[in-house]
Amino acid sequence: MQPMIKVILKKNRDESLRRFHPWVFSGAIAQIQGSPAEGDIVAVYSAEGEMLAMGHYQLGSIAVRILSFDGDPRDPGFWTASLARAIAAREAVGLRCDASGESAPTTCFRLVHGEGDGLPGLIIDWYDGVCVLQAHSVGMFRSKGRICDALRELLTDRLKAVYDKSAGTAPFKAGLDLVDGYLYRRDGFVQDELPVRENGRTFIVNWVEGQKTGFFLDQRDNRALVGKYAAGRRVLNLFCYTGGFSIYAASGGAESVDSVDSSARAVSLLEKNIAANRDSCGEVTFGNYCADAMDFLASSEAGKYDLMIVDPPAFAKHRGALKNALRAYQRLNASAISKVAPGGLVFTFSCSQVVDKITFANTVFSAAAQTGRSVRILDRFCQGADHPVSIYHPEGEYLKGLLLYVE
Repeated sequence: MQPMIKVILKKNRDESLRRFHPWVFSGAIAQIQGSPAEGDIVAVYSAEGEMLAMGHYQLGSIAVRILSFDGDPRDPGFWTASLARAIAAREAVGLRCDASGESAPTTCFRLVHGEGDGLPGLIIDWYDGVCVLQAHSVGMFRSKGRICDALRELLTDRLKAVYDKSAGTAPFKAGLDLVDGYLYRRDGFVQDELPVRENGRTFIVNWVEGQKTGFFLDQRDNRALVGKYAAGRRVLNLFCYTGGFSIYAASGGAESVDSVDSSARAVSLLEKNIAANRDSCGEVTFGNYCADAMDFLASSEAGKYDLMIVDPPAFAKHRGALKNALRAYQRLNASAISKVAPGGLVFTFSCSQVVDKITFANTVFSAAAQTGRSVRILDRFCQGADHPVSIYHPEGEYLKGLLLYVE
């Protein structure tokens, strides 16, 4: 191995690393011994010369993303051991890569969740044998071949394909060859789309053309709650994407389900998902609309719906957008609260990482106060267990939601 490049911290700037936080900020660095390229593995030392951790070097405010506090990520078995730990964590909550077909209740879940699995910058989602990989850092992008090899070693004949979908997530200024494509395909496997199962429901996932990796897996448990409360209700699913919440509401006995998304492709997949689950949806009436969700809600008749799902995309992807995002969340939630029927339920969410759960709750409070209606919080939500949050990295708790009862 080549000599390790050393990143030496300023005096008294090592406290967060000693608490196993996985980021080193550029302002904490006193000097770098060597000339690392972005994505190189470097060793981080205290000002007193103690080696603390190793990780990927990158340009920007987060200068090092930590991969190990007690080992060398350059070791041949590092990726296999790291991914094996991630797989074991999913098996602990009943999510297994050997579950397949219509007899298995769930065949799709997040296999690797960045910092939550000790692999900052890496996302891998599992779709019944297909791993869809997204690198959010140069280091992970440069490691994708070794990650693919480790997946093949661990999953053997259960693995149908590994698809790299990093073009929209890896740093575009790093001069990388950001073209999505297959890293591995089993002989005879030619699909870009598969039916998968989630809690007994069927969803058609297209990882090539779909948003993110193809499906929003973090809402699995929250979709199940919508199904629990939907019986006999008139449901509106805003920002529906391919209709996850809509299918659960329908199979839970809703009277009607209207779904709204601005993407024609998403609405097309929604219609496929309705067809795939028709036997479990009874006589529910569906209305599928390709339209701006906020405009649709603003023009809808007050009291028409008594259960609403408000699950917008991230309004704030960085702190500079926070103020405008909070205004958008307030406007959207005020409209939903004002329009829902008396005795209605509103499931409202934010997936913006820079909007913490207290700020989100306060924003919804302001929205409720604006309407003058009596509103109670019945429940609070977060991401599913396959999107774990490291106790040393609380920033990883990005999804937050509230169940509101509106009189």
